Amino acid sequence: MTSLQPSYPSTLPLASIVKGDNPRRYFDRKKHEEMVASIRQRGILQPILLRPKDDVYAIVAGERRYRAGLEVYGLDGEVPVIIRVMTDQEALDAAIAENDDRDDPSETEQADAAVRYLAACNGDRAEAARRLAWSRAKLDRRLALAELTDAAKTALDERRIKVGHAELLAVIPKDKQDTALDTILRLNLDVNDTRKELMRITHSLASACFDKTECATCPFNSAAQQVLFETHVDDGHCTNPGCFKLKTEAAEVIRFEEKERAAKAARRAMPPAADDADADAQDDVTVEPAPSMDLQPQPERGAISSSAVENREPPPPRTAETVPAASTAHKPTVTARSIATRTAELREATWRTALARALAGNAVHARTTILVAAMSGTLSQIKPDTLTSRAGILVGASFPDLDFKGKIAEIRALADARAANVLAVIGGAYAKDVLSFDHVADLARVFEVDLRETWQVDQTFLERYTKEELKFIAQECGLIAHVGEKRFAKLLASKKTELVTSMLNRIGFDWAGRLPGCMTLDGAYGPPPDRAAQPADAPISQIAA
Repeated sequence: MTSLQPSYPSTLPLASIVKGDNPRRYFDRKKHEEMVASIRQRGILQPILLRPKDDVYAIVAGERRYRAGLEVYGLDGEVPVIIRVMTDQEALDAAIAENDDRDDPSETEQADAAVRYLAACNGDRAEAARRLAWSRAKLDRRLALAELTDAAKTALDERRIKVGHAELLAVIPKDKQDTALDTILRLNLDVNDTRKELMRITHSLASACFDKTECATCPFNSAAQQVLFETHVDDGHCTNPGCFKLKTEAAEVIRFEEKERAAKAARRAMPPAADDADADAQDDVTVEPAPSMDLQPQPERGAISSSAVENREPPPPRTAETVPAASTAHKPTVTARSIATRTAELREATWRTALARALAGNAVHARTTILVAAMSGTLSQIKPDTLTSRAGILVGASFPDLDFKGKIAEIRALADARAANVLAVIGGAYAKDVLSFDHVADLARVFEVDLRETWQVDQTFLERYTKEELKFIAQECGLIAHVGEKRFAKLLASKKTELVTSMLNRIGFDWAGRLPGCMTLDGAYGPPPDRAAQPADAPISQIAA
């Protein structure tokens, strides 16, 4: 049996009516005055559509008539109404349909409606577009305009700015929009002039020194804006100068620390000055292939234990025939392990920097790192001044001077993108400061950090090694196979400085992407990545990595 619908009156006093969730946000003053004049002469001819809500009735369609009626009749005046029981979604559907039919809604009203529909569709844009009877492109454009500040929306509603102005404002951070809007209105800038002004505060992504992986899908990337809007800045630019500056500063800090660590490691590991003097006696070297190895600290080259001294037999008499043989017999064998022992500090510093850079460019990986560090009790190993010294840049200039309560409020007010940057910097700080290098290595493996993308064999690296070790590296990395053993033997007979220069400048041989075993996490040589294996449709960011 069907239950009877309640009976509702056909007129109501305006005092019993309240505003509903009408997507219309702007009411033209001239049209309002015309409607007031019409109601004074003829009354309200079209009933206002209402729905019951608590003890009153909320407007579904007809807010302009309601506003004009208030001016003509006051709260006690009765107006014709139609009352229907409706869900929130049904009321929204009816309001949007009524606005579209009676008077073209503004772009910002459509933007607000798009946001509400998207929420009702649980984020399904295709479904929201279908229910709105819009194209997917129109839905995406209106959702982008929803990022305008209230002041910018009002300016567009009142037609003090054009849609082109609004599209340009929508792609810069909200905290900059009102200032830009004031400039547009004060200087009476047209759309083209506004675009030129915004270009002055954008940054070319091609010149960025940080990892741009996240930029590919960022709404502040002008490439994404070009797809959405007819009016946009040039392709390949970042329209969020604050984020660009923050990432640049973080990358520069990492680069500076990397140079300091590398220079410090180079000074500590520099071989004795006598190396060149003994070079000619070191040509006949036994070089073993790099094994899969455990990179644990080993005794210093040439160190001899006390037991070895006690049990050592007297050396044979030195004769012209025996001296070369004895020299060769006592010469230490060069292996990847022996080289890694002297490279440990540089290797750790370089991997820490590479991981820090990777985390600084990936907020998801940084968040995982922070959670694991916190749950394992190692998050506290981040040095206090590592983050506090940068708080003014990461959060805000006034942040260091706030009391704790004020700092809580400041952090809560951070935009999602800026908060993600802060997390990325915390993850990078952990990579630099955590005591155990094993943690760094595990994170680097899980996140597939490739040291070949950020580090390369150079003069500083090669100069730290003896000629025997240089020969091992040359063989391991394929240089000897490239030039031939006889030709390399001639290079080996020269002074070490000349040998290093020759190794770095061999025609047709590129050190890029070649990672000696002493620098890898597992001690195995890392060959250059196979560029030919890249899929034809691979993203440019991957091919250029």
